[in-house]
Amino acid sequence: MNQYKALIVDDEPDIRELLELTLSRMNIETFTAANLDSAHVSLEQENFDLCITDMNLPDGNGIDLVKYIQGNHPNLPVAVLTAYGSMETAISALKAGAFDFVSKPVDLQRLRDLVNTALKLKFEKQEPVAEVGDSPILGQSPQIKKLQVQIKKLARSQAPVYISGESGSGKELVAREIHRLGPRAEGPFVPVNCGAIPSELMESEFFGHRKGSFTGAYEDKMGLFQAAKGGTLFLDEVADLPMQMQVKLLRAIQEKAVRPVGSQKEIGTDVRILSATHKDLSRLVENGDFRQDLFYRINVIQVSVPPLRERGDDITQLATYVLQSLAKDWDMDLPKLSAKAEQALRAYQFPGNVRELENILERAVTLCDDEVITPEHLQLPTDGVPVQKPTTAAQGEHAIPDFVEGDSLEEYLTDIEKQAILKALDETRWNRTAAAKKLGMSFRSLRYRLKKLGLDTDE
Repeated sequence: MNQYKALIVDDEPDIRELLELTLSRMNIETFTAANLDSAHVSLEQENFDLCITDMNLPDGNGIDLVKYIQGNHPNLPVAVLTAYGSMETAISALKAGAFDFVSKPVDLQRLRDLVNTALKLKFEKQEPVAEVGDSPILGQSPQIKKLQVQIKKLARSQAPVYISGESGSGKELVAREIHRLGPRAEGPFVPVNCGAIPSELMESEFFGHRKGSFTGAYEDKMGLFQAAKGGTLFLDEVADLPMQMQVKLLRAIQEKAVRPVGSQKEIGTDVRILSATHKDLSRLVENGDFRQDLFYRINVIQVSVPPLRERGDDITQLATYVLQSLAKDWDMDLPKLSAKAEQALRAYQFPGNVRELENILERAVTLCDDEVITPEHLQLPTDGVPVQKPTTAAQGEHAIPDFVEGDSLEEYLTDIEKQAILKALDETRWNRTAAAKKLGMSFRSLRYRLKKLGLDTDE
């Protein structure tokens, strides 16, 4: 294996010596430069695997070098050294294309983590292809092709990314793909729904706690930042964080360290932060409902996920993929959309986006008795309210319950279907052929419904 090479650019001899010593102990050959001109010469003479540059140089600054490397050596990750607390400078460098940053005085463990992450990058020069492959981001529309290119570029950086988009559009899929294609792919991907954690437990969930730190803390607990070590922490619905937690999260991100509840000692973190919400964060900042400094910190780079209604032919491709998945999961022949059903889907606005498409097709498959889905099976709403996923009610007696105003109609109808099927099965001693005849449906249709409702057992 060839030895890695790193270029160190700093006008302070003691800093250069410290970095040289640290990297040489990691079996990395180092080259040094004291200014931009020397750095340019070295970059033309050698092929480096990593560059580390100070922000303040005699003939320019580190951002100038970042931009130069982006334009002339785009596959070379470059990290910048910033003064302690200079977050604006660090964010400017990340926006310019820096891989990551390290604050002075240099934390050597933090430096080693950065170097190891940078060296895991695979220098693939080909553009991402908009084919199914292993990527969950399906589609051929211009918006999706642009998104795929953005994802591959963002995967090479460690900059925080804010993913915006409507509910159900696939923001978590984008986050997972950024993680999968990046140098942290072998590390954990830890998603957390910020709106689902009770406010009184939030600090413990994020940062962990020590045994005895509060009532019920019977043992030490690892927080989400620690669980995501070496990987990615995905903050979904970040707009739902209460203001007090926003302050603590900002400090954890800036200091790259957390303090577990009940502990006097901070623990260093090694995570990449991705965040998302369907809300307008900038408007929340204007209204004083979200901290501007936290927004500035997590929104270093923004990527927008397009709504399904703007993706044209992607709807047909996504529908085919969903039907293939259902056929595989339910062990059935592949159902197909009729021409009119396909036309109806393309004309629908999908306020619930891809998630709603999945729900519509899942229900349509349970309603169709043959292999062709018609517009009647789709049951597209006309009031603009997204279709909710049918929910299986809890098993109980086979009596049909009364519908209570305010209840979910979908759950009510699913429960009626389930009770009718169970009743027919009981009356025929679970002879499925006889039960299907009693219910006036084909055996195949009954089999689909049993699998859908979780009743496909021999009990």
